[in-house]
Amino acid sequence: MVAGGVRARKNAPPREEVLAAAMATIAERGLDGLTMAGLGRQVGMSSGHLLYYFRTKDELLLQTLEWSEAALGLERRALLSRRGTVADRLAAYVDLYVPEYARDPHWTLWLEVWNRSQNAGPEERERQAAIEGAWHRDLVALLAEGISRGEFRPVDAERVAARARALLDGFSIQLAVGLPTLDRAGILAHVREFFTEALTP
Repeated sequence: MVAGGVRARKNAPPREEVLAAAMATIAERGLDGLTMAGLGRQVGMSSGHLLYYFRTKDELLLQTLEWSEAALGLERRALLSRRGTVADRLAAYVDLYVPEYARDPHWTLWLEVWNRSQNAGPEERERQAAIEGAWHRDLVALLAEGISRGEFRPVDAERVAARARALLDGFSIQLAVGLPTLDRAGILAHVREFFTEALTP
């Protein structure tokens, strides 16, 4: 039993390969197309073997979201550290935040994880909070930099960031689920208007 378990762990594909395959499946076929059995066939593992590593589908989804967010975090930090005005970097942050189109796979996954979190334990909630916290801290730092440089008027950066992210989340969810209300360009225009009103010296 022990020897078999060791062999199974040795032959298992890297965790990132499993998570990348899960994300690719969501992008191609949506969440309904993601099953443990189907994912297992894709990466050469049994569904039972996948459950050995991830315990539940909820845990697989949360780890996939964390993996996707780590990649987005690298992209976000690269955008925010580049040269240029703070206003330009703020626009880049917003552009990265808002989904590209209806049923955007990252946002589809984010919504599913949050929907399932009603029954999540404290550890899972902390991990979800860490995802949100990274976006929030980067926005607060960006606003604070704009204030210190005189590009933005003196405001409570924490408060403006909280309101801005609520606005971004509300619009992004509408776009992600495909509601025929505003298109992406309209959403970006609304967010620009909010920041103009909140931050113009």
